[in-house]
Amino acid sequence: MIRVCGIELSLHPLFVLILMVSVLTGQFLELLTLFLIVFIHELGHVCAALLAGITVRSVELLPFGGVAVIEDHGRLTAVREIGIALAGPLQNGIMILMALALKQVEYGNIAYLDYFIGANAMIALFNLLPVLPLDGGKILQAALSLLLPYYYTLLWTGRVSIAASLLVIGFALLPLGNGDGLRLNLLMIGAFLLYSNWTDQRNLPYRFVGFLMNRERIYERYLVAENIARPIVATFAKPLDEILRLFKRNHYHYIYVMNNDRDIVAVVPEQRLIASYFGK
Repeated sequence: MIRVCGIELSLHPLFVLILMVSVLTGQFLELLTLFLIVFIHELGHVCAALLAGITVRSVELLPFGGVAVIEDHGRLTAVREIGIALAGPLQNGIMILMALALKQVEYGNIAYLDYFIGANAMIALFNLLPVLPLDGGKILQAALSLLLPYYYTLLWTGRVSIAASLLVIGFALLPLGNGDGLRLNLLMIGAFLLYSNWTDQRNLPYRFVGFLMNRERIYERYLVAENIARPIVATFAKPLDEILRLFKRNHYHYIYVMNNDRDIVAVVPEQRLIASYFGK
């Protein structure tokens, strides 16, 4: 683990394992190239986050991408999150164009350039799959958060990603039924995806609390832009946490409280509910 500009950089144990295997199989150059591609891919995420004013705490490099840990203090809007997620595959696209240009002028080793292009394409396409914590999953989650309540966006994208991870593991083990060898690469990828998504689901309450704690910036943007607040209608009997779970990411809310006769008896700004929630 090293620290660069306050950002911790580390290699995932899976990457270290593949590195050791590559030395034994004589594929060290290919892995070194893969490391460079993954590093530039992740550097794209880091640069995009820093340009958006988001603090990047650490980056862990994997054979097929990386995991960046960022600090969200209310600045990470859905649009910014999508931009940060797209920045990684964009770097792969740029590297592919550069390699194609070198092939066009017949500069360098053609076989190596073909490998470089294929590896970039593989990493970019794999990361664009709509499964968390891959870039495609983050893009899908951010896009859905513009339409659905934030809590349920986190809940269901996480559950679907767990199901997709199990499918990858099942596909990797499928050849065993025919007496063939298992697909080890897919098994390791599926296991990593499953572990990441299972951990995220367990941490969902903490992530949602962080979302509520950073709602003040939504209120500030609402006041500056003079947008229309989104109403939420609730009865006296509706639990407080169920109302909070209806909050949408980029909208400010007023809660209209009804009595048993379905008459509006109070209009409460969302800060009052959040304050009551944390007060409990």
